[in-house]
Amino acid sequence: MKRRLTPELMDAPGVDRAELDRALAWLRWANRRLGGVSALTGHLRRWSRNWPRRGEGVVTLLDVGCGSADIPVAVRRWGESAGFDVRVTALDLHGTTVDLAREHVSREGVGGVEVVAGDALRIAETFGVRSFDYCHAGLFLHHLSDVQVLTALAAMDRVARRGLVWNDLVRSRWHRALVEFILVGAGPIVRHDARVSVEAGFTRGEALDIALRLGLGYLRYRGGGPWYRFTMAGEKPGAWGPV
Repeated sequence: MKRRLTPELMDAPGVDRAELDRALAWLRWANRRLGGVSALTGHLRRWSRNWPRRGEGVVTLLDVGCGSADIPVAVRRWGESAGFDVRVTALDLHGTTVDLAREHVSREGVGGVEVVAGDALRIAETFGVRSFDYCHAGLFLHHLSDVQVLTALAAMDRVARRGLVWNDLVRSRWHRALVEFILVGAGPIVRHDARVSVEAGFTRGEALDIALRLGLGYLRYRGGGPWYRFTMAGEKPGAWGPV
């Protein structure tokens, strides 16, 4: 399968708010049950042996393309349970999505998560170089053209002092069939967007080539195989040395 970009209904400026809310609720279920949250927290758990404990310092994370900010909420809660003060900035460009994300964070009653509107391609200009410990993008980069993927991932590397996690979809005919099974009972927006998302996903070779072209040798590929997600993730050499 060649990579193919098709506009997603959730990204449309005039998408119905109620329909978008229902689609985001399905994505929260998928992230919770099908590996979206654990794909990030698994890496953070391994890296946390070097972190300051709560009361001794904070760890910061930028989540790019946050959707309803369910992963930032989950990361904050995981940090609290593990004894760390993890503060998350959740960024999305879509105005209605940002509003719904703020409502979700408020309903969950979680502090330490700030939802902001912004362009993923300009995060280095918006926040500054080395402005967060970590940067994460979950099921977001497949929305972008090949050139924009390179731009966004390079910007993520620039804002991250310690490391980053790119969490996305594996593109193949098998995974397209798997998604069809997962979509049983989902609404029309989710069914459309999930199908075109797989078609816009990445093969292992493509993900590795992107990291190579950007000089991000510290990133390692994990996942793939029969599973529909992968991560390219890593901490930078000397991540917890002098900043």
